[in-house]
Amino acid sequence: MAGVSATIVPWHGIREAPVILLSGTESFLADRALRILTDRMKSADAGVEINDLDAADYQQGDLLQLASPSLFGEPRLLRVSAVEKCNDAFLEDALLYLSTPEPDVVVLLRHGGGNRGKKLLDAIKGAGSALVVECKEIKKDAERVTFVQQEFQRHGVSIEPKAVRALVDAFSTDLAELASACTQLITDVGSAGITAATVERYYGGRVEATTFQIADQAISGHFSEALSLLRHAMNSGVEPVMVVAAFAMKLRTMALVGGASGSIDAVAGELGMAPWQVRNARSSLQGWDQAGLGSAILEVAHTDGAVKGSGPSPDYALERMVRVVAMRGAPMNLRSS
Repeated sequence: MAGVSATIVPWHGIREAPVILLSGTESFLADRALRILTDRMKSADAGVEINDLDAADYQQGDLLQLASPSLFGEPRLLRVSAVEKCNDAFLEDALLYLSTPEPDVVVLLRHGGGNRGKKLLDAIKGAGSALVVECKEIKKDAERVTFVQQEFQRHGVSIEPKAVRALVDAFSTDLAELASACTQLITDVGSAGITAATVERYYGGRVEATTFQIADQAISGHFSEALSLLRHAMNSGVEPVMVVAAFAMKLRTMALVGGASGSIDAVAGELGMAPWQVRNARSSLQGWDQAGLGSAILEVAHTDGAVKGSGPSPDYALERMVRVVAMRGAPMNLRSS
Protein backbone atom coordinates (compact mmCIF):
# COMPACT_ATOMS: atom_id res chain seq x y z
CA MET A 1 0.00 0.00 0.00
CA ALA A 2 1.39 3.42 -0.99
CA GLY A 3 2.57 5.57 1.86
CA VAL A 4 2.92 2.64 4.30
CA SER A 5 6.33 2.27 5.91
CA ALA A 6 7.94 0.34 8.71
CA THR A 7 7.43 1.35 12.34
CA ILE A 8 10.57 2.86 13.89
CA VAL A 9 11.30 2.41 17.61
CA PRO A 10 14.31 2.83 19.94
CA TRP A 11 16.16 -0.25 21.17
CA HIS A 12 13.99 -0.66 24.27
CA GLY A 13 10.82 -0.55 22.14
CA ILE A 14 11.57 -3.83 20.35
CA ARG A 15 8.64 -6.21 19.96
CA GLU A 16 7.60 -9.08 17.74
CA ALA A 17 7.05 -8.38 14.03
CA PRO A 18 7.34 -10.49 10.86
CA VAL A 19 10.62 -8.74 9.97
CA ILE A 20 12.74 -6.72 12.39
CA LEU A 21 15.76 -4.63 11.43
CA LEU A 22 18.24 -3.90 14.23
CA SER A 23 20.00 -0.89 12.75
CA GLY A 24 22.87 1.17 14.15
CA THR A 25 26.44 1.05 15.36
CA GLU A 26 25.85 0.65 19.11
CA SER A 27 26.50 -3.06 19.49
CA PHE A 28 25.70 -3.14 23.20
CA LEU A 29 22.20 -1.77 22.65
CA ALA A 30 21.63 -4.10 19.71
CA ASP A 31 22.67 -7.09 21.80
CA ARG A 32 20.38 -6.00 24.60
CA ALA A 33 17.44 -5.51 22.24
CA LEU A 34 18.03 -8.97 20.79
CA ARG A 35 18.11 -10.46 24.28
CA ILE A 36 14.88 -8.69 25.23
CA LEU A 37 13.09 -10.08 22.19
CA THR A 38 14.48 -13.59 22.66
CA ASP A 39 13.53 -13.69 26.35
CA ARG A 40 10.06 -12.33 25.58
CA MET A 41 9.40 -14.99 22.95
CA LYS A 42 10.73 -17.76 25.20
CA SER A 43 8.54 -16.52 28.03
CA ALA A 44 5.46 -16.55 25.80
CA ASP A 45 6.23 -20.04 24.47
CA ALA A 46 9.02 -22.19 25.88
CA GLY A 47 8.95 -24.27 22.69
CA VAL A 48 9.90 -21.40 20.38
CA GLU A 49 12.39 -22.54 17.75
CA ILE A 50 15.45 -20.29 17.45
CA ASN A 51 17.93 -20.40 14.57
CA ASP A 52 20.92 -18.20 13.77
CA LEU A 53 22.39 -17.27 10.39
CA ASP A 54 25.48 -15.29 9.38
CA ALA A 55 24.69 -13.10 6.37
CA ALA A 56 28.37 -12.82 5.46
CA ASP A 57 28.73 -16.59 5.13
CA TYR A 58 25.26 -17.34 3.82
CA GLN A 59 24.33 -20.34 1.69
CA GLN A 60 21.60 -19.87 -0.93
CA GLY A 61 18.21 -21.04 0.30
CA ASP A 62 18.97 -21.26 4.04
CA LEU A 63 16.72 -18.34 5.01
CA LEU A 64 13.78 -19.59 2.96
CA GLN A 65 14.18 -23.12 4.28
CA LEU A 66 14.37 -22.14 7.96
CA ALA A 67 11.39 -19.77 7.61
CA SER A 68 9.24 -22.12 5.53
CA PRO A 69 5.85 -23.20 6.96
CA SER A 70 6.08 -25.91 9.62
CA LEU A 71 3.71 -28.78 10.22
CA PHE A 72 2.65 -27.64 13.67
CA GLY A 73 2.92 -23.86 13.20
CA GLU A 74 5.11 -23.35 16.28
CA PRO A 75 6.57 -19.85 16.80
CA ARG A 76 10.05 -19.35 15.40
CA LEU A 77 12.77 -16.74 15.74
CA LEU A 78 15.37 -16.49 13.01
CA ARG A 79 18.30 -14.23 13.98
CA VAL A 80 20.55 -13.02 11.18
CA SER A 81 23.85 -11.33 12.03
CA ALA A 82 26.36 -9.32 9.96
CA VAL A 83 23.85 -8.04 7.40
CA GLU A 84 26.25 -5.14 6.79
CA LYS A 85 28.64 -7.78 5.37
CA CYS A 86 26.03 -9.88 3.56
CA ASN A 87 26.79 -11.71 0.34
CA ASP A 88 24.70 -11.53 -2.82
CA ALA A 89 22.96 -14.83 -2.12
CA PHE A 90 21.58 -13.48 1.14
CA LEU A 91 20.42 -10.24 -0.47
CA GLU A 92 18.53 -12.18 -3.13
CA ASP A 93 16.81 -14.49 -0.64
CA ALA A 94 16.06 -11.74 1.90
CA LEU A 95 14.39 -9.54 -0.70
CA LEU A 96 12.34 -12.50 -1.89
CA TYR A 97 11.30 -13.41 1.65
CA LEU A 98 10.39 -9.80 2.49
CA SER A 99 7.74 -9.81 -0.23
CA THR A 100 5.81 -12.63 1.50
CA PRO A 101 6.94 -13.16 5.11
CA GLU A 102 5.66 -16.25 6.88
CA PRO A 103 3.19 -16.09 9.78
CA ASP A 104 4.42 -17.35 13.17
CA VAL A 105 8.00 -16.48 12.17
CA VAL A 106 10.03 -13.50 13.38
CA VAL A 107 13.05 -12.75 11.20
CA LEU A 108 15.47 -10.37 12.89
CA LEU A 109 18.24 -8.80 10.81
CA ARG A 110 21.21 -7.12 12.51
CA HIS A 111 22.84 -4.39 10.37
CA GLY A 112 25.77 -2.64 12.04
CA GLY A 113 26.06 0.28 9.64
CA GLY A 114 27.42 1.11 6.21
CA ASN A 115 25.99 1.01 2.71
CA ARG A 116 26.14 -2.72 2.07
CA GLY A 117 22.63 -4.11 1.66
CA LYS A 118 21.08 -0.68 1.09
CA LYS A 119 18.47 -2.06 -1.30
CA LEU A 120 17.33 -4.49 1.40
CA LEU A 121 17.34 -1.81 4.10
CA ASP A 122 15.23 0.48 1.94
CA ALA A 123 12.80 -2.36 1.23
CA ILE A 124 12.43 -3.14 4.94
CA LYS A 125 11.88 0.52 5.81
CA GLY A 126 9.15 0.64 3.18
CA ALA A 127 7.38 -2.47 4.43
CA GLY A 128 4.39 -1.73 6.62
CA SER A 129 4.68 -5.02 8.50
CA ALA A 130 8.34 -4.47 9.42
CA LEU A 131 9.83 -2.98 12.57
CA VAL A 132 13.02 -0.89 12.51
CA VAL A 133 14.81 -0.83 15.87
CA GLU A 134 17.35 1.99 16.10
CA CYS A 135 20.53 1.27 18.03
CA LYS A 136 22.36 4.55 17.57
CA GLU A 137 25.75 5.00 19.19
CA ILE A 138 25.56 6.93 22.45
CA LYS A 139 28.28 9.56 22.16
CA LYS A 140 27.12 12.68 23.95
CA ASP A 141 27.29 13.15 27.68
CA ALA A 142 23.61 14.12 27.78
CA GLU A 143 22.68 10.86 26.02
CA ARG A 144 24.48 8.86 28.70
CA VAL A 145 22.63 10.79 31.38
CA THR A 146 19.32 9.95 29.69
CA PHE A 147 20.38 6.30 29.41
CA VAL A 148 21.09 6.09 33.15
CA GLN A 149 17.82 7.81 34.04
CA GLN A 150 15.89 5.38 31.85
CA GLU A 151 17.65 2.38 33.39
CA PHE A 152 16.41 3.33 36.85
CA GLN A 153 12.98 4.45 35.64
CA ARG A 154 12.38 1.07 34.00
CA HIS A 155 12.86 -0.60 37.38
CA GLY A 156 10.95 2.01 39.39
CA VAL A 157 14.07 2.98 41.35
CA SER A 158 14.73 6.58 42.34
CA ILE A 159 18.14 8.14 41.79
CA GLU A 160 19.40 11.61 42.67
CA PRO A 161 20.62 13.85 39.83
CA LYS A 162 24.06 14.01 41.48
CA ALA A 163 24.16 10.22 41.56
CA VAL A 164 23.35 10.10 37.84
CA ARG A 165 26.16 12.56 37.22
CA ALA A 166 28.60 10.51 39.29
CA LEU A 167 27.73 7.31 37.43
CA VAL A 168 28.15 8.92 34.03
CA ASP A 169 31.50 10.39 35.08
CA ALA A 170 32.64 7.04 36.45
CA PHE A 171 31.83 5.09 33.28
CA SER A 172 32.21 7.69 30.56
CA THR A 173 33.90 5.42 28.03
CA ASP A 174 32.08 2.08 28.24
CA LEU A 175 28.31 1.83 27.88
CA ALA A 176 28.26 -1.85 28.86
CA GLU A 177 30.07 -1.11 32.12
CA LEU A 178 27.71 1.80 32.77
CA ALA A 179 24.70 -0.46 32.31
CA SER A 180 26.26 -3.11 34.53
CA ALA A 181 26.85 -0.55 37.26
CA CYS A 182 23.21 0.54 37.09
CA THR A 183 22.07 -3.07 37.34
CA GLN A 184 24.26 -3.70 40.37
CA LEU A 185 22.95 -0.63 42.18
CA ILE A 186 19.35 -1.52 41.34
CA THR A 187 19.86 -5.07 42.62
CA ASP A 188 21.78 -4.18 45.77
CA VAL A 189 20.14 -0.99 47.03
CA GLY A 190 17.32 -0.17 44.64
CA SER A 191 14.53 -0.16 47.19
CA ALA A 192 16.30 2.49 49.26
CA GLY A 193 16.93 4.84 46.33
CA ILE A 194 20.32 5.78 44.91
CA THR A 195 22.20 8.80 46.24
CA ALA A 196 25.54 10.32 45.29
CA ALA A 197 26.97 8.79 48.46
CA THR A 198 25.82 5.35 47.27
CA VAL A 199 27.63 5.76 43.97
CA GLU A 200 30.73 7.03 45.74
CA ARG A 201 30.70 4.00 48.05
CA TYR A 202 30.45 1.58 45.13
CA TYR A 203 32.46 3.29 42.40
CA GLY A 204 34.41 6.15 43.95
CA GLY A 205 37.67 4.56 42.88
CA ARG A 206 36.85 4.65 39.19
CA VAL A 207 39.47 6.48 37.13
CA GLU A 208 37.04 8.72 35.27
CA ALA A 209 35.28 9.78 38.46
CA THR A 210 38.61 10.64 40.09
CA THR A 211 39.67 12.97 37.27
CA PHE A 212 36.42 14.95 37.38
CA GLN A 213 36.60 15.16 41.16
CA ILE A 214 40.06 16.72 40.87
CA ALA A 215 38.75 19.28 38.40
CA ASP A 216 35.68 20.08 40.51
CA GLN A 217 37.73 20.67 43.64
CA ALA A 218 40.25 22.89 41.83
CA ILE A 219 37.56 24.91 40.04
CA SER A 220 35.86 25.47 43.40
CA GLY A 221 39.12 26.89 44.80
CA HIS A 222 39.92 23.92 47.04
CA PHE A 223 43.59 23.53 46.19
CA SER A 224 44.62 21.16 49.00
CA GLU A 225 41.75 18.77 48.32
CA ALA A 226 42.40 18.85 44.57
CA LEU A 227 46.12 18.26 45.03
CA SER A 228 45.48 15.33 47.37
CA LEU A 229 43.10 13.75 44.84
CA LEU A 230 45.60 14.35 42.05
CA ARG A 231 48.45 12.61 43.89
CA HIS A 232 46.18 9.71 44.78
CA ALA A 233 45.14 9.40 41.14
CA MET A 234 48.75 9.43 39.94
CA ASN A 235 49.71 6.77 42.48
CA SER A 236 46.76 4.69 41.27
CA GLY A 237 48.00 4.70 37.69
CA VAL A 238 45.72 7.34 36.19
CA GLU A 239 47.03 8.64 32.86
CA PRO A 240 47.93 12.37 33.10
CA VAL A 241 46.18 13.06 29.79
CA MET A 242 42.87 11.96 31.37
CA VAL A 243 43.26 14.50 34.16
CA VAL A 244 43.95 17.26 31.67
CA ALA A 245 40.96 16.19 29.57
CA ALA A 246 38.65 16.49 32.60
CA PHE A 247 39.88 20.03 33.33
CA ALA A 248 39.58 21.01 29.68
CA MET A 249 36.01 19.74 29.44
CA LYS A 250 34.89 21.52 32.62
CA LEU A 251 36.53 24.85 31.77
CA ARG A 252 35.39 24.76 28.15
CA THR A 253 31.79 24.26 29.28
CA MET A 254 32.15 27.13 31.76
CA ALA A 255 33.47 29.40 29.01
CA LEU A 256 30.61 28.57 26.68
CA VAL A 257 27.96 29.06 29.32
CA GLY A 258 29.63 32.21 30.67
CA GLY A 259 29.46 33.77 27.23
CA ALA A 260 25.74 33.12 26.83
CA SER A 261 22.79 34.93 28.36
CA GLY A 262 19.22 33.90 28.98
CA SER A 263 17.35 31.27 30.94
CA ILE A 264 18.89 27.88 31.64
CA ASP A 265 16.63 26.21 29.08
CA ALA A 266 17.33 28.89 26.46
CA VAL A 267 21.10 28.64 26.90
CA ALA A 268 20.92 24.85 26.88
CA GLY A 269 19.04 24.95 23.58
CA GLU A 270 21.43 27.48 22.07
CA LEU A 271 24.56 25.52 23.05
CA GLY A 272 23.18 22.02 22.51
CA MET A 273 23.60 21.09 26.16
CA ALA A 274 21.34 19.58 28.78
CA PRO A 275 19.85 22.09 31.27
CA TRP A 276 21.72 20.48 34.16
CA GLN A 277 25.02 21.14 32.37
CA VAL A 278 24.21 24.84 32.12
CA ARG A 279 23.09 24.93 35.75
CA ASN A 280 26.29 23.24 36.94
CA ALA A 281 28.51 25.46 34.81
CA ARG A 282 26.86 28.62 36.14
CA SER A 283 27.39 27.36 39.67
CA SER A 284 31.06 26.63 38.92
CA LEU A 285 31.54 30.14 37.51
CA GLN A 286 30.93 31.73 40.91
CA GLY A 287 34.12 33.60 41.86
CA TRP A 288 35.58 33.50 38.35
CA ASP A 289 36.07 36.38 35.94
CA GLN A 290 36.68 36.32 32.21
CA ALA A 291 40.42 37.00 32.46
CA GLY A 292 40.95 34.29 35.07
CA LEU A 293 39.00 31.75 33.04
CA GLY A 294 41.06 32.57 29.96
CA SER A 295 44.29 32.15 31.92
CA ALA A 296 43.14 28.83 33.35
CA ILE A 297 42.21 27.53 29.89
CA LEU A 298 45.63 28.60 28.58
CA GLU A 299 47.32 26.81 31.48
CA VAL A 300 45.41 23.63 30.68
CA ALA A 301 46.55 23.88 27.06
CA HIS A 302 50.19 24.22 28.21
CA THR A 303 49.74 21.25 30.52
CA ASP A 304 48.26 19.17 27.71
CA GLY A 305 51.43 19.73 25.73
CA ALA A 306 53.61 18.96 28.75
CA VAL A 307 51.99 15.62 29.50
CA LYS A 308 52.41 14.70 25.85
CA GLY A 309 56.15 15.32 25.96
CA SER A 310 56.67 18.95 24.97
CA GLY A 311 57.29 20.48 28.40
CA PRO A 312 58.37 19.85 31.98
CA SER A 313 57.62 16.61 33.79
CA PRO A 314 53.93 15.61 33.76
CA ASP A 315 53.75 15.56 37.57
CA TYR A 316 55.07 19.11 37.85
CA ALA A 317 52.84 20.35 35.02
CA LEU A 318 49.74 18.78 36.55
CA GLU A 319 50.36 20.21 40.01
CA ARG A 320 50.96 23.63 38.52
CA MET A 321 47.71 23.38 36.53
CA VAL A 322 45.78 22.44 39.67
CA ARG A 323 47.26 25.42 41.53
CA VAL A 324 46.50 27.89 38.74
CA VAL A 325 42.93 26.67 38.38
CA ALA A 326 42.39 26.65 42.17
CA MET A 327 43.60 30.27 42.19
CA ARG A 328 41.00 30.92 39.48
CA GLY A 329 43.61 31.80 36.89
CA ALA A 330 45.62 34.23 38.98
CA PRO A 331 49.15 34.68 37.53
CA MET A 332 51.99 32.85 39.31
CA ASN A 333 54.97 34.31 37.42
CA LEU A 334 56.63 30.88 37.41
CA ARG A 335 56.79 30.21 33.70
CA SER A 336 59.95 31.17 31.91
CA SER A 337 59.50 33.07 28.67
